[in-house]
Amino acid sequence: MNFTTIFKEQDKLYKSKYFYIVKDGFPVSPGHLLIISNEVKKDFFALNKEEQNEFASLVSKAKELIEKKYKPDGYNIGMNCGEPAGQTVFHFHCHIIPRYKGDILRPEGGVRHCVEGKGYH
Repeated sequence: MNFTTIFKEQDKLYKSKYFYIVKDGFPVSPGHLLIISNEVKKDFFALNKEEQNEFASLVSKAKELIEKKYKPDGYNIGMNCGEPAGQTVFHFHCHIIPRYKGDILRPEGGVRHCVEGKGYH
């Protein structure tokens, strides 16, 4: 599966030379967005240098779009690269997940919790 069959032009909140931004279809918090490559590329490491360089500006653009409607207290920015890392859609995408004070009991460790039992040290 890739995103070219899922998201239509009208779903795109923003489009650049190499990427577009859409609302996540299964948001984990209000404002959750995806940055997706225009061309099907397996993951971040399959992007060329020009794409990787442009990607950073898209993270900032996604934050700007979120903050037009929401007032998050923080962000998780993440991508899964490879099946062992949890990747299920092999078309590059990055999650921009707004976080809000009190949305979970103990947020310390953040993305370190992707490996069970390793988040707290």
